[in-house]
Amino acid sequence: MIIDFHTHTFPEKIAKASIESLSKCSGITPHTDGTADGLRRSMEEACVDLSVILPVVTRPAQFETVNRVAARICEAGGGLLSFGGIHPDCSDIRQKIREIKALGLKGIKIHPAYQEVYMDDIRYLRILDAATEQGLIISVHAGVDIGLPEPVYAAVEKILYAVRETKPEKLVLAHLGGWKEWDAVEELIAGEKVYLDTAFLEDYISDEQLLRIIRRHGAERILFGTDCPWSGQRESIERFKKLSLTEEERTLIFSGNAERLFGLK
Repeated sequence: MIIDFHTHTFPEKIAKASIESLSKCSGITPHTDGTADGLRRSMEEACVDLSVILPVVTRPAQFETVNRVAARICEAGGGLLSFGGIHPDCSDIRQKIREIKALGLKGIKIHPAYQEVYMDDIRYLRILDAATEQGLIISVHAGVDIGLPEPVYAAVEKILYAVRETKPEKLVLAHLGGWKEWDAVEELIAGEKVYLDTAFLEDYISDEQLLRIIRRHGAERILFGTDCPWSGQRESIERFKKLSLTEEERTLIFSGNAERLFGLK
């Protein structure tokens, strides 16, 4: 079984424009058309069983729409599961988190670069506290964002502060703990009680450093993710299958850890 813990889709009406805009901003050629059907086609080709969609609320006014869409995706099934989203400037954070929980969503996504708030800001600390109280998984963009490189709102040092202040139980740091900040991840994050996903690693990190981080952090806290459409699911799977991992480590990363987080094991 393969679970992709980090993917993105856009509503049909805005998918084409969104993909074109983000592709131009980042300089990346997408691997799908950004729609749910496009993701399903990629999953079929790559033999992915479940993809987790991570929406980003870029303005507080988007809260209700984003979370209603996420709930509909979960209800429809078809191999897709969506997290909810929240903005740090939303009013009454605890109530908003309870609303997300009531929709049946299993987690939330926050993105410091897109939301233009530093990860150690009190507003994010409140979100981590509230989401942990409700038993929600929290996925956060970590490290540099390729399309918005400066400033680094989710620098590893700021993430570490947030982790130690709030002690979240189900925090997932995307991009192996900090995109293009992997030396700092090895020094500061590896071994902390957080999960790391493997989204959008491409050729930016060597196999040697990738394996070091996996082993130092522990394979039981690594989640396979691609950032599809920005990375190819098939290509990412092929890379992981070639790494010098044990069969037990590979099973944990591809599905076992995600199943445990979702309460399926």
